[in-house]
Amino acid sequence: MTTKLKLSAIPDDKPVKITAELPAEVHRDLVAYAEVMTQGSGKPAPDPARLIAPMLQRFMATDRAFARLRKSHPRTP
Repeated sequence: MTTKLKLSAIPDDKPVKITAELPAEVHRDLVAYAEVMTQGSGKPAPDPARLIAPMLQRFMATDRAFARLRKSHPRTP
C-alpha cells in the first residue's frame, strides 16, 4: 500500500540549531509519521526531529496569508 504523504524526502542542508519543547502527543505523531514514510521501503525511519523543519517549511509554503504578507514585505538582506 502506497501512502501519499505531504513530506516525501528530507533535504540535506546545513542546519541552524534551535531547541524547542514539544508536547508528548506531537512527538508520538512525529515518530508515527517517520515510520509511515518508510513503510515497505526496507529503509530505517528517519529521526523524527529531522521531520520538523521540512514540515514547517511545507506549512509556510502553503499558507496563503503568509505568502501574501511576504509579497508585500519582502526580506531584506
